[in-house]
Amino acid sequence: MTAGAPLDPKIECMDPEARHELQEQRLRALVDRLLSTDNLQGSRLRESGVTSGTDVRLDEIHLLPTISKQDLWDHYPFGLRIAPQEDIVCVHGSSGTGGRPTLIPYTANDVEVWATVMARALKGAGATTSSIVHNAYGYGLFTGGLGVHHGGLKLGATVIPMSGGMTERQVRLIEDLKPDVLCCTPSYALRLAEDLGENSVQVGIFGAEPWTDEMRQEIQQRLGIRALDIYGLSEIIGPGVACESLDSEGLLNIAEDHFYPETDDGELIFTTLTKTGMPLLRYRTGDVATLHGPAGQRTLRRMSKLKGRKDDMLVIRGVNVFPTEIEAVVLDLASPHYLIVEDRRTTTAQLHVAVESTEDVKSQLTNKLKERLGITCQVHVLEPGKLPRTEVGKAQRLARWTQGQAPIDGLT
Repeated sequence: MTAGAPLDPKIECMDPEARHELQEQRLRALVDRLLSTDNLQGSRLRESGVTSGTDVRLDEIHLLPTISKQDLWDHYPFGLRIAPQEDIVCVHGSSGTGGRPTLIPYTANDVEVWATVMARALKGAGATTSSIVHNAYGYGLFTGGLGVHHGGLKLGATVIPMSGGMTERQVRLIEDLKPDVLCCTPSYALRLAEDLGENSVQVGIFGAEPWTDEMRQEIQQRLGIRALDIYGLSEIIGPGVACESLDSEGLLNIAEDHFYPETDDGELIFTTLTKTGMPLLRYRTGDVATLHGPAGQRTLRRMSKLKGRKDDMLVIRGVNVFPTEIEAVVLDLASPHYLIVEDRRTTTAQLHVAVESTEDVKSQLTNKLKERLGITCQVHVLEPGKLPRTEVGKAQRLARWTQGQAPIDGLT
């Protein structure tokens, strides 16, 4: 495993002023492309008084209109696409409300951008052309599996396209093929750790769900690896928007030559500077994080691990609570298998936290949660194996009760 050197030092280590000029050139070209269409983004730009890319400056990007997930749903399936249909080579997406997904069309250019930023992420994690990458992210509409796959091929590594599930087979192939890189959700990494003994993996790249530094320590201890975070969303490109490197000091390097970052009241906003299929100007992600300056070899700005999603924030008796705050306390005292329940079956909201542990931690966990959150939680201690394990996709960490039965035996 190397020290995580940059894949493209000319870009990743570029002088920040030169990068600013490149970003501004790309922003102006993007605005011109959007203005040449009659779709929603072009219309909003014209309504805001923008007539040409030369009207905009990067330092004033915050004055331009934003795009939201609701806009994508309102113009389903491809109302914000600007490339002609014959230039679209694939479609990815994520789940939406009422069974309607968010669909994103990709051109060959977009796939190349995606492969490039994912190759950077893998290289920053220490992967090389000699690496074997065990890829347990799901393949399909979800961007995780194919994002890692594109990046691994671009880097020249060997990719094992396992996808999700089939844990017994995953363990067997890890033992037989001896990969040095593991890619999956952090919750699935813990599932693998239950069955894996000593293994060859040196580094894991984990994402697709918020996870805490306490979860990182748990994974590193159980698997004996270095655990790094990766961030992305299909609307922007997929995984590879930002990723930790071995020298990024716990923060994620943003591929900001392709994806320009902002925050508004803690919410991440991204502009896709180089996408051509369905580029987005100032897309409100709903994800909550902070932006930071560069560190290590790279001059790229960095972002924190996600604190959560704005729509996952719980308001319990007037107190704002992110599930990651609860996870940080739980992992210090109990198993990494837990469930948070927002209970609104009565007029006064209650917060339940179910963990797999022994009864003697109940009082301590209750006190620690009250100290951290400022409210009292109902703590339930369950026997090992009572909470669901993740085989495919993201773990269920949060449930909301408004009516009906409790989803877990022993939790009412």
